Amino acid sequence: MKRMKMINHHHRHTGVSLLVSLLLASPFAVAVEYKDHTFSAGDASLQHWLLPAVPVPADNALNADRIALGKQLFFDPRLSGDSNMSCATCHNPLFGWSDGLPTAKGSKSMVLGRASPTVINTAYNTLQMWDGRKKSLEDQAMGPMMSNQEMNMNIPKLLDFLQKTPDYSASFNKAYPGEAISEVTIAKAIASFERTVLSNDSQFDRWIKGDKNAMTAQQVNGFKLFVNPDKGNCAVCHSAPNFTDNGFHNIGLASFGGATPDVGRFAEKPLKLMKGAFKTPTLRDITLTAPYFHDGSASTLEQVVDHYVQGGEVKTNLAPNLKSLTLSSNEKADLVAFMRALTSDHPAFVLPVLPH
Repeated sequence: MKRMKMINHHHRHTGVSLLVSLLLASPFAVAVEYKDHTFSAGDASLQHWLLPAVPVPADNALNADRIALGKQLFFDPRLSGDSNMSCATCHNPLFGWSDGLPTAKGSKSMVLGRASPTVINTAYNTLQMWDGRKKSLEDQAMGPMMSNQEMNMNIPKLLDFLQKTPDYSASFNKAYPGEAISEVTIAKAIASFERTVLSNDSQFDRWIKGDKNAMTAQQVNGFKLFVNPDKGNCAVCHSAPNFTDNGFHNIGLASFGGATPDVGRFAEKPLKLMKGAFKTPTLRDITLTAPYFHDGSASTLEQVVDHYVQGGEVKTNLAPNLKSLTLSSNEKADLVAFMRALTSDHPAFVLPVLPH
């Protein structure tokens, strides 16, 4: 798949909940689901793989004004301390709404510890960030601006800038009438835009809807392997419809064996199972978002499959569902072919004109 084109119209200036989640992601649940699949285009047993409407909070209903304002804020580098970074610096539509780097770069090119996650389909996430420390898109939006390692913006300075920029002031008044320009309305606007960053109709989706020619025989076989708990076992975590269980798992990456490993979800939920666990990312539009894993350690989908075939590299505190796989070379190729069928086409992205 080709990467998205971009049209530039401006200069870039505790206990129970854990048990429930484990049961939902159990091999038994996936085995039942696998048994119930009929692997033919358009079959009723497959329809739960289609994405539903985007969930929207009651206090931030989507409308064109909010989306347009959020888009401007997302791409405006003036929201950073030195006016050199925007949200799009790390979440660039040309790189699948990520940045194409193994780990992100922050303020003054500081190398950060984790890869930039894609914005695609984050609207469906139940928690945000690799470690799930943010509850919603609104909760997450201000974080990078306030971080001295990322956009490093002084918030009073930001509010003053937005209030004194006529076009921004008018846009906020239109999008959120009766509400002051604040951290809350900034976050709401950015979140509104992010809810429009979605995967489109993929080969897989068209096949699910009944187009027999949408996927090749190799890709269909890859899907069978994907959901089969005795083969790929991928759907145990990358489940319907967004190819994520919204859970957190230690998958045995080599970086967890380092001197000071990233503890991931453990920092938020200090349970042994969560040490080194990170959020399951969506696989939709996966070919656009390399490199892979939270540490960017896999450059290709083939490397991802090989990692799981060996059952992870560092076996300490592995997720209970992780096991080595028995796959032939052809089966590994079929899995990769299927994952490629999850990428959708995107129209050329039009950058916003920034307010003055």
